[in-house]
Amino acid sequence: MSLHRRRMTFGAGAVALALALLVGTSATAQAQSRMPRIPPEKMTPEQQKAAAEFMETRETKTINGPFIALLRSPNLINLASEIGLWTRQTSLPPRLFEFVVLITAREWTQNFEWNGHSASALKGGLSQDIVHAVADGRRPLQMAEDETIVYDFTTELLKNRSVSDDTYARALAKFGERGIIDMTGISGYYTMIAMVLNVSRTPLNEGVTPGLRHFPR
Repeated sequence: MSLHRRRMTFGAGAVALALALLVGTSATAQAQSRMPRIPPEKMTPEQQKAAAEFMETRETKTINGPFIALLRSPNLINLASEIGLWTRQTSLPPRLFEFVVLITAREWTQNFEWNGHSASALKGGLSQDIVHAVADGRRPLQMAEDETIVYDFTTELLKNRSVSDDTYARALAKFGERGIIDMTGISGYYTMIAMVLNVSRTPLNEGVTPGLRHFPR
């Protein structure tokens, strides 16, 4: 069901109750962020509506991570959320989906993104050696055929802003045109999320150790 069809009208009481649940975050984490959580009483009417829609669609009682910053643009937060939900329904299996996300997070040195997906990658079947190699900025030594194609395609796209004919042909033969667009869309979405997190300096949860180190530029 599309975002537009899921939208509904919230009464003032329901909105107030939902927004009251947004406050549950530590002051320590907020103090480090350029765009900390917006207190419900300081939200504009458009932000209140967007926040309520987000929580209803996501079936959550709070807004976290990049969506805290994205709420500054009420028209964008739920469009971004909708694309994020789409990424979980692509033609790629979880192992390869998470591989694309990790390669993208490493390119942007985005620890919030990395820490949120590295465990899921391992759970989805990506090897620990591959995860460690990507974290170190190295090409993994041992990859399955589909993992090699995903690595080459995503790495070329991020670093060269395009992909070579050879890499495109191998991706097309393995995943088809839908798989190519899905890989591109996943990396594009998580690139946007990484940019939002880096600009807003959204901190990791308290006590969480960063999984990526910054490389000199």
